[in-house]
Amino acid sequence: MKTTIGLVARFRPLHLAHAALLDAVCARAGADGRVLVGIGSANRYGPRNPFTAGEASVMVEAALRGRHANYALLGVPDLGHGPRWRDLVRELMGPLDLFVTANPYVRDLLAGVYPLAHPLDLVPPARRVAVSGEMVRRALARGGDGWRDLVPCEVAAVLERHGLVERFRREFGLSTLAQEAVGAAATSPTAAEEERHVLLG
Repeated sequence: MKTTIGLVARFRPLHLAHAALLDAVCARAGADGRVLVGIGSANRYGPRNPFTAGEASVMVEAALRGRHANYALLGVPDLGHGPRWRDLVRELMGPLDLFVTANPYVRDLLAGVYPLAHPLDLVPPARRVAVSGEMVRRALARGGDGWRDLVPCEVAAVLERHGLVERFRREFGLSTLAQEAVGAAATSPTAAEEERHVLLG
C-alpha cells in the first residue's frame, strides 16, 4: 500500500534539522510512496522569508538530489486566515496518510483532517539537531562563515552560487541583527522547548 505524507515548512533557508526531517519522511514513505513538500509562505518576502519560494525549492532539491526521488514540491501561500489556509492545504495535497508538523497551531487546524505526527516521531535521535531558520538568519547577518555549520553543504553551495548570502546581508542584515538584540532581552527557551519547535522553523 502506497503511503502519502505531507508537510509544510518555509525553508528560509533549509537547515540541518530540515534535512534530517526530509530524509526521515522520504524514508518513511518508501520508494513506492510520495512526500508532498509544501513551501510555506510562498507569497511572502521579507526578513523572516528572505528567500523566494523558488529559491527555497532549489534548496530542497539540492538537499534531496541523489538521495530520494519520491517527493513533489508545492507552493503554499500564507493567507493570514487559519481556516482558509487549512482548506487550501487540503485542496493542494488531497488525501494523506500522515501530515507532519511541529507547529501547535497547524496541528489544531488540521486535527480531524489528517492523521498527524510530530517530527520527533520520525527523526532518529542521532539526527535531531537544535537548529532553526532564525538561528541561521542571525548567523548570516553577523557575517563570517558560522552559518555554514547550520546548513547542509549542498544548501551552502546554493546560497553562495546564487549570491543569496550577500543579498540577504544587504537587504535584511541590519533588521535581523536588530531583532536579535530585542530577542536577547527576552527569556531564552529551555532546551526541551527549543527541540520541540526548531524542526520546522
